[in-house]
Amino acid sequence: MLIVMHHSATNEQICAVEQAVEAMGLKSSPIPGSLRTAIGVLGNQGYVDDSSIRELPGVRECIHVSKPYKLVSRDFHPESTVVEIGSVKVGDGHPPVIMAGPCSIESEAQMLTAARVVKAAGAHILRGGAFKPRTGPHSFQGLGIEGLKYLRLAGDESGLPVVTEVMRIEQLDDVCRYADILQIGARNMQNFDLLKEVGKLRHPVLLKRGMSATIEEFLAAAEYIVAEGNSQVILCERGIRTFEKATRNTLDLSVVPLIRKMSHLPIIVDPSHATGVRALVPVMGKAALVAGAHGLMIEVHPEPEKALCDGAQSLTGEGFGELMKEIGGLLTYLGY
Repeated sequence: MLIVMHHSATNEQICAVEQAVEAMGLKSSPIPGSLRTAIGVLGNQGYVDDSSIRELPGVRECIHVSKPYKLVSRDFHPESTVVEIGSVKVGDGHPPVIMAGPCSIESEAQMLTAARVVKAAGAHILRGGAFKPRTGPHSFQGLGIEGLKYLRLAGDESGLPVVTEVMRIEQLDDVCRYADILQIGARNMQNFDLLKEVGKLRHPVLLKRGMSATIEEFLAAAEYIVAEGNSQVILCERGIRTFEKATRNTLDLSVVPLIRKMSHLPIIVDPSHATGVRALVPVMGKAALVAGAHGLMIEVHPEPEKALCDGAQSLTGEGFGELMKEIGGLLTYLGY
């Protein structure tokens, strides 16, 4: 339930409403805003009888919210969230952010070269995977802690914040030590214990949509993080599994305007994992920006033909540079 207060409501009236909610065995969550002051009611397992709340001084109306996600919805939080990573801002009112780099961290030289290439082309954030969840157990699984060190070194040299995936709770301390953004991959979107733990941190989180997740399930996963106190969440569409075999996944661009309408959290798109085809990445990346994405995550490798992971979908440095020029022209057209 959402309790909307009158603009003239005093702090004492707001506190009285919060106390009344907690007296019902529920949790109150104040939601200050420029257009209204509201109080979210959390913890109910069913319908909440609002008769005693509606009559309290300062209460304008009570809105019953039946969604499994409340804190990430526009109902509870009408103003858009902007996630800040140093000087980089992701969200409404800011130019789209480009995250780029190799799928897997393979060596110090590879990461340094990739960082220089994407930085020169205009990328804002460096990506790279140290822990790799692979479909087969015999595939390259990443360099682990050693890879994190290479990523941090490359980020520091290039002046770019870095994002990398964390797969298990016991990896959090190490990943937080080296990374600026914690990525929760598609396979872990519903690893609720992991979501709760990253929610207790203050690191920004990049949450990827599960390969078979509905939009409601996607937002409910984000709710686990926000409910623990971490509101710095970026959503990422990376394609869903359908019957189609021509591409790695099916890129659902309709999720971008839908999420922007349903949630205050920013959303970016990963056309590399969505398509799995190098030639499709630039056009689908640009399409995502036209659809309203707050950014892109692009795989770039100095030598894709030698990549230990996902070389077929990785852009070369030259290809990424061309894409960034095209994006620059597109953003001018879109008014950035």
